[in-house]
Amino acid sequence: MDTEVGERFEVEGGVPISGTVVCSGNKNEALPVLAATLLTEQPCLLENVPRIRDAEAMQEILDSLGVSTEWLAGKRLRCDASQLSTRDPDERIARTIRGSFLFAPGLLHRTGKAVLPRPGGDRIGRRRVDTHLLALRALGAEVDVKSDHYVLTLNKRFRGADVFLDEASVMATENAVMAAAVADGRTRIMNAASEPHVQGLCRLLVTMGAEISGIGSNCLEVIGRAQLGGAAHRIDPDHIEIGSFMAIAAMTGGEMRIKDVVPDHLRMICMVYRRLGVQTHFDGTDLIVPGKQDLRIQEDLHGAIPKVDDAPWPGFPADLTSIALVLATQSSGTVVIHEKMFESRLFFVDRLLIMGARVVLCDPHRAVVVGPCRLHGATMGSPDIRAGMALLSAALCAEGHSVIQNAQQIDRGYESIEERLRALGASIKRT
Repeated sequence: MDTEVGERFEVEGGVPISGTVVCSGNKNEALPVLAATLLTEQPCLLENVPRIRDAEAMQEILDSLGVSTEWLAGKRLRCDASQLSTRDPDERIARTIRGSFLFAPGLLHRTGKAVLPRPGGDRIGRRRVDTHLLALRALGAEVDVKSDHYVLTLNKRFRGADVFLDEASVMATENAVMAAAVADGRTRIMNAASEPHVQGLCRLLVTMGAEISGIGSNCLEVIGRAQLGGAAHRIDPDHIEIGSFMAIAAMTGGEMRIKDVVPDHLRMICMVYRRLGVQTHFDGTDLIVPGKQDLRIQEDLHGAIPKVDDAPWPGFPADLTSIALVLATQSSGTVVIHEKMFESRLFFVDRLLIMGARVVLCDPHRAVVVGPCRLHGATMGSPDIRAGMALLSAALCAEGHSVIQNAQQIDRGYESIEERLRALGASIKRT
């Protein structure tokens, strides 16, 4: 992983990005379902697994635990945890990825102990693990908090309980539902997250033998099993990647067909993008972005300035806030971008200002965007996955040459992105 530190993307912008896209599997579903394979001694076959850095880091952690993993044709990954040999994941890798904390339920269920470092991930503000520990404690785990790691222990089995999460945290919900799936008795998880990737994990656990009701709601009821079985599971398309390609096509004036989407996962994304002037429609399970759109921000009633804000599902995904902000720079009008969840996600705006964007960063959570503006190429670093993709999208619609440093940040969430963009007409290379 360290060998790619110096990689960067070089982009010649101003070219319409057009064509047909087949979306990758959902990154945020791949990570918890990989962790869930620890819950059983029987093999699991995961389909449509994205070949991205974060998924490969999770696979490396599984390998470090003694799990047998094997890539098969067609983006399928076979995981066999029958020979789990240690409860200490590779600390070097675990510190680089927030998803490493998802191994807690499986390690506790199989070995009675988990020693996990403070997880890494995107630098988008403080990201609590308090809710994760609250849920695991409620289900019977004991937690010893150290300065740079956590020691979790479990006496025999998780115990079913009523668990009320203090925030609708996606990963805390995933940890809670995995623990509940192997708990003794019935568990009710309230104020649960309900994003598509949480639903995907729940469907896998049901296939493995757990009984879960309320999937897709904020209250999950789980009847656990002492032993779960193996399963085959197909990961849904990544609605965040779809939203990224939609914005790139609209900003560059391209026409795009995104194949085999789940329309219900895109309702709010399409609604918010329509507020920014992007028209889309569905052709069966394909999403169509028409070319050469006249992007105009839709004012609220009585000429009020509209707002784009993120929220827990089914609200607008926080992971698309950065892309939406760049999209707004190419739309005629004024809009407020309100990032409610993370206090550092908007700190990539200074790179857009260098490119010529008209953006006022009001505070860590709010920015006013006035468009359209002509962007010009620049050299920029990427602070996180989504900001990196947002800057790459800005480079694609800018005039001239741009350099996006820290290419590995984008690789963490987007599969073979430069090759796929080149197939759509982009002038981009990795150096």
